[in-house]
Amino acid sequence: MMPQPLGPAVDTTPSDRPGPVTLTGRYAQVEKLDPKRHAEGLWRVLKDDDRVWAYLPYGPFKDRATFEDWLDERAVSLDPYFYAVVDRATGAPVGQFALMEIRPAMRVIEVGNVLYSPALQRTPAATEAQYLLARYALDTLAYRRYEWKCNALNAPSRRAAERFGFTFEGIFRQHMIVKGANRDTAWYAMIDEDWPAIRAAFETWLNPENFDADGQQRVSLADLMKKRATP
Repeated sequence: MMPQPLGPAVDTTPSDRPGPVTLTGRYAQVEKLDPKRHAEGLWRVLKDDDRVWAYLPYGPFKDRATFEDWLDERAVSLDPYFYAVVDRATGAPVGQFALMEIRPAMRVIEVGNVLYSPALQRTPAATEAQYLLARYALDTLAYRRYEWKCNALNAPSRRAAERFGFTFEGIFRQHMIVKGANRDTAWYAMIDEDWPAIRAAFETWLNPENFDADGQQRVSLADLMKKRATP
C-alpha cells in the first residue's frame, strides 16, 4: 500500500509569545503600548481624522476620555498584543499596531490593528516600523508564518501588504460583520523561507543612501520586492 502523502517534517518547538520589547530603528521606534506615555500623543494625531478608523472594528471616539478608556483595554490585552510607533525625530507616538492571532504551537502570527495617523502615513518611519515588527516576529520569536489580513475593499491596505512583501493568498467571503457591514477578508502572508529576501529588500530601501538630499527615494520598496521575487 502506498503511503499517504505528508508535508516535510518541521521543527515543532513552539515560538515565543510577544513581549514588552523596544525595537529601535533609524526613523521609528516600536515599543509596548503604554497609555501613560502614549495616550496624549496618540489622541493629538488621531482625533481630527475619522478616515483612519474606517476599516477598523472600533473608533472614531467622541472625546479623549473615551479614547483613553479604549486604549487602557488595548494595553493589557495579550492577544492582540499592542505596540506604539514612535517617531524618533520628535519622540512623539504617531501610530500603533499589534501582533495577534498568536499561535505559538503552529508558529503562526499576524500583524493587525494597524492604526497609522496622518503624521505617520507615507513616511520612512511607517515602513521601518513594519520592518522592525516583522524582524521581531520572524527572527527573534521564530514564527514560520506571518500574516496580514484586511477588508477586501481596503485598497491602501492591500497595496501596503504587497509593498511589504506579503503574498496574496485569497479572499474569505463573508468572513466578518464589522460596524454592521459585511466584510470579505483579503489574506496575505509571508513565510520564513521568504523572509531573508524580504528583509534584504527592506534594509536596502531603508539605507540612507537610498534617499537623495530632499529625502526622496531613489528606488522604491515595491521595485525592490519585485526584484527579490525574480529568479
